[in-house]
Amino acid sequence: MSASDGAFVTPGMVLDFDGEIETGSGIGSSTRGWIALRPGRFIVSEGKADVISSGSTPRIPQIDEIIIGRVTRLHNKTAEIEILHIEGREDADRTLDTFHRSADIFVSEIVDRFMPSPGDGMRTRDVIRARVIQSEPMVKASCKGNPALGVLHAICPVCGKFLSVSDKVADQNVACSRCDYTGYRALSNGYGQGHVLPDGVDFSELNRGGERWTPEMDGRLGHNGARPYLSPMADYRRGEDHEMPANQAYRPVGRDGRPRREMHAANCTLCGTNTKVPFEPTPGKPIRCRDCMDKVKEGNASKEELAKEREIINEMRKKAEKEAGVKLFVGGLPHESTEDELRAIVESHGEVRKVDIAKDKEGNSRGFGFVVFADPDEGRAAIKALNGTELGGRKLRFEESNSDSRRGRGGRGGRDRGNRGGRDRRKRN
Repeated sequence: MSASDGAFVTPGMVLDFDGEIETGSGIGSSTRGWIALRPGRFIVSEGKADVISSGSTPRIPQIDEIIIGRVTRLHNKTAEIEILHIEGREDADRTLDTFHRSADIFVSEIVDRFMPSPGDGMRTRDVIRARVIQSEPMVKASCKGNPALGVLHAICPVCGKFLSVSDKVADQNVACSRCDYTGYRALSNGYGQGHVLPDGVDFSELNRGGERWTPEMDGRLGHNGARPYLSPMADYRRGEDHEMPANQAYRPVGRDGRPRREMHAANCTLCGTNTKVPFEPTPGKPIRCRDCMDKVKEGNASKEELAKEREIINEMRKKAEKEAGVKLFVGGLPHESTEDELRAIVESHGEVRKVDIAKDKEGNSRGFGFVVFADPDEGRAAIKALNGTELGGRKLRFEESNSDSRRGRGGRGGRDRGNRGGRDRRKRN
């Protein structure tokens, strides 16, 4: 069944309107067609369809009337429901009586089984259907006794995606298709379909009324005075950490729809103020705040300021080198040599953090390796002392792994590409 213009709708309810009409807020598409994304009034006006959130409260509900509401608060033993609609009524006149704008559902009236806390059967922002069992002096409601009553719509407390019905794990009848969240809701037969019940649907078995909780689920309930589910993120406060898959993790986006770059805290090398930059700061590189960037770009930075910045950058570079150590390239290694043999040669010249000999896919030595010294000064001194040392009848070559001399020897970028093949590349007259 679909909703027509002017009808009250709840999330998941199919909407009936001309496909040429522009869709506004509160409407989304699914395999069943256009559906409501929030509770409210379905309005088609001036070629546009919208779901308008209810701005008024119905008249005082009477006993045995069916209400549609949204869970706004969860207390130790009661759930507070904002009344959005009374089924069978069309009036929406506001009442100034605050006692009748909401309804309370006691924990024992949620489902026919033991439940320590109302948050064990519903969460804040869930849309529910309930029967009024008390009208005065305040409204009380129940979700028991009728499979049509219960939760109509629920979202994942971890990532905000609509929860699907699941029967894979006992007592965990809802699951998220985006993250690994599973949980329990007191499901209505109208769950996920709006408040109009579909034919041939029965979720009552998944509620497991009258049955004991499984040991696994019992440990997740609010026993021993544990805090109720006061917010959608209360699972974390109870020690449950649902990890989001890396490919589904939410990434903030900017106005252009592109993912926002991660910001890193840093100190401006020009003025010294705290700032944030969209890249991981590299020691020995300028890091400037927005004002200083504009200042340098416009040529307003003085020579004294730039000179001071260079001193700061050099100090940062030296400190980073001291912490990182120095990596030496060792060439000319015999193919039968071992890392222990190489370590025995270099360890007398300073603290050695790592010795590594490069190997091919078969595990054979490639004739070179690397040595990391904790102290850069000791590493550079070792180069002078060890260069030309013999091992297995071959002379070893030591140099800094990232040195200019190494980059200039063969390989990519090592050749003089300015006059390839002797051809003169200058513009001919």
